[in-house]
Amino acid sequence: MSIEAILLVVLIAAVGILVVRMMRGPQTSAASGESMILVQQQLDSLRGEVQNSLRSTTDSVSAALRTTQESMMQSLIVTSQQMGQQLATVNNQLQSVTSQLQTNTGQMGSRLDNAAKVIQDVQKQLGELGKATEEIKEMGKNVSDLQDLLRAPKMRGGLGELLLEDLLRQVLPVTAFKTQYKFKSGEKVDAIIQTAGGIVPVDSKFPLENFRKMMEAKTDQDRNAAARLFRTDVKKHVDDIAKKYIVPDEGTFDFALMYIPAENIYYETIIKDDKFEGEDGLYAYAAAKHVVPVSPNSFYAHLRVIALGLKGLQVEASAKEIISNLSRLGGELKKFRDHFDTLDTHLTNAKNTYDRADKQLASFEDKLGSVQQVQPGQKPPQLDAFKEPQ
Repeated sequence: MSIEAILLVVLIAAVGILVVRMMRGPQTSAASGESMILVQQQLDSLRGEVQNSLRSTTDSVSAALRTTQESMMQSLIVTSQQMGQQLATVNNQLQSVTSQLQTNTGQMGSRLDNAAKVIQDVQKQLGELGKATEEIKEMGKNVSDLQDLLRAPKMRGGLGELLLEDLLRQVLPVTAFKTQYKFKSGEKVDAIIQTAGGIVPVDSKFPLENFRKMMEAKTDQDRNAAARLFRTDVKKHVDDIAKKYIVPDEGTFDFALMYIPAENIYYETIIKDDKFEGEDGLYAYAAAKHVVPVSPNSFYAHLRVIALGLKGLQVEASAKEIISNLSRLGGELKKFRDHFDTLDTHLTNAKNTYDRADKQLASFEDKLGSVQQVQPGQKPPQLDAFKEPQ
């Protein structure tokens, strides 16, 4: 409430108190009437002032209320806009969080799919590994069966001959070797290698039985006994090769090759076993008999050297043939030179004849032109068109 309204209320209260006192005092009726009239006039005047004050106060209050309402409306509008912006920001943040959640969900789904694929691949590989294990077991059975087959000496010999022939075919040309070559004595060697200097006999030996016993022996005594038997087998093979296949009279070299198709057996053959004192090693024994033990690896190296030598011989033969062809080509070139010189002579004579004929033709044309230009009554010049110029 304003200050004017408060003062007005205080004034009304004072007038009321004054009226009450006047009515209680000992006054005459006439004075009382005049007083009442005066009071009534004052009250009317006061009522008008109060109404005016009330009207003014009402207007002020209404204006203040309107101002306050407008201010509150503006505040509400600003607050509403701010809340709208905040709501939009919160909505954007929610959308961002939702998008991130969707992305994370997609990534999680993709990772789960990849994990499922990896698990499937692992399961597939485990299945393949199981198949491979079964194949290995089957291969083990086959190896066992092969070992059983190799127990027969004849089967081992056939396998060694097959491996020898396959190695020869891989390195040498077909014309450089023969298999199952027969000597005049009727003996057959597994293979021979034909070189420019002679024949190299190659025989395959597979001393497996006593070698296996030597490897599987549990005690030193059993191992030494099996080693002696193994040495005896190898020496017997060396003696047979030296006796049967080294035949210089039939074009062989004074040595032969003993092909051992297993590297471990070859190793036991070429090393010197110190356990047998007073005895030479197997390699020294074979060298004394002019027999050279070879394994698949060392024999391959020998064959490569032989193949290079054969290629050198082919190059030499080709060079001789080229030189012979060049000599014949030189003779043909000389004959061509003679024909070329004769042709040059003929062409020179033809050119000289052509030049003479050309000159005669030019002279004839000149004379003919002179005859055609003679006027009637004039004496034509002497015609000597066919006279050969000097």
